[in-house]
Amino acid sequence: MSQPITTLDSYRLLGRSGLRVSPLCLGTMTFGSDWGWGADEATSEAIFRAYAEKGGNFIDTANFYTNGSSEKIVGRCIAGDRDRFVLATKYTLNTRCGDPNAGGNQRKNMVQSVEASLKRLGTDYIDLYWVHAWEYRTPVDEVMRALDDLVRQGKVLYIGASDFPAWKVSEANTLAELRGWSRFIGLQVEYSLAMRDIERDLVPMATELGLGVTPWSPLAGGLLTGKYSRADIERQQRANEAGELDVFNNQQRVLLPNERQLSIADEVRAIAEEVDRSPAQVALNWTLTRPGVTSTILGARRVEQLQDNLGALDFSLSDEQLTRLNEISQIELGFPHDFITGEFVNDIITGGATIASRWVR
Repeated sequence: MSQPITTLDSYRLLGRSGLRVSPLCLGTMTFGSDWGWGADEATSEAIFRAYAEKGGNFIDTANFYTNGSSEKIVGRCIAGDRDRFVLATKYTLNTRCGDPNAGGNQRKNMVQSVEASLKRLGTDYIDLYWVHAWEYRTPVDEVMRALDDLVRQGKVLYIGASDFPAWKVSEANTLAELRGWSRFIGLQVEYSLAMRDIERDLVPMATELGLGVTPWSPLAGGLLTGKYSRADIERQQRANEAGELDVFNNQQRVLLPNERQLSIADEVRAIAEEVDRSPAQVALNWTLTRPGVTSTILGARRVEQLQDNLGALDFSLSDEQLTRLNEISQIELGFPHDFITGEFVNDIITGGATIASRWVR
């Protein structure tokens, strides 16, 4: 049997900070049944206990999740041992339909959001406060100064950027460094074998600026768990064409995986059989080997799902297996990356000499 890749209580530093977090983060978008598909409170608490009992300390939520129920449940879960946990929540998404200032990155929404989150969470401070998404309307200096004010007030200890373009994170942290404000220490972005787009600019940026990457949707919405067979996809295609309900989630239509994504899922299943692990464990294990990744975010609606996911830490994939996964999921980096790293231009730059690269793609 291969050696464990790590353990849940082998903590990692998040970016250029001293904050210690588990290599797998408990995402709680599934906490609360308000949206019709999440876990009820008793199940949510059982999921939390299963994670905490293994030594996990990193909890991720948001003010928007399940209409605020997620934060309330998380607050009750951590109440008995608040200081042990690294509690992360987010603001940006609109929580009061029709009110333009109940969403967005601006100071007004930030202040009212953090106060509401503190109340729902039952705590007087948040360890890591994420800007949930960049919305292209608020000046970046307003955002960074307002976040720094929260840090100076002690309501927030660290700040992070979720779903940002690389150039905006770079601008924000450069401005913060210049002004002596708090910097982003973490980057939360979609990342999986089926979605490697962040390797073009976001991962190199995070590595250069000292941000820890925390991937969300590491299982690509269930694609990498073996949830979809090719027969299922063909059946769903017929249902879509006929305008019938989908066979997976009882919705009117469903976005189907493409051939490339199905091939990636096939390779994940093949390797899972080789190592006697679940496909989900293999897919999660892969994310933990990627440059820049500090902690991968898990989402579960059942205790059994969480326990299976935590098994991703219990083994290591071989170099040959990692190569197979990397090759089948490889993306084109596009311009200017492919141009300036291509053989012709690279030879002109280096003069034919062999020079090591600092980036691992």
